[in-house]
Amino acid sequence: MGHVLANKDKLLNRVKRIKGQVEGIERGLEEGRDCGDVLQLIAAVRGAVNGLMAEVIEEHLREHVASPDIASDADRAKGADEIVAILRTYLK
Repeated sequence: MGHVLANKDKLLNRVKRIKGQVEGIERGLEEGRDCGDVLQLIAAVRGAVNGLMAEVIEEHLREHVASPDIASDADRAKGADEIVAILRTYLK
């Protein structure tokens, strides 16, 4: 997935924010915060991870399925098959 490198800094910043949010869940549990507060933190992390996933999926589709630079239908199919496999796992 060489195309991810083009957005590496942006993606890493998103991951760092997610890491901070996960640490917030950990602190909330350690401090015995109200379960409603912890659930809100978990929901925020889930939303952030979903956003990250959507961004990387979009990049993959543009570079490995829709790009006019793809040399063959077999390469295009390979790119599509990779996304299908990931989505099946992710959406379980």
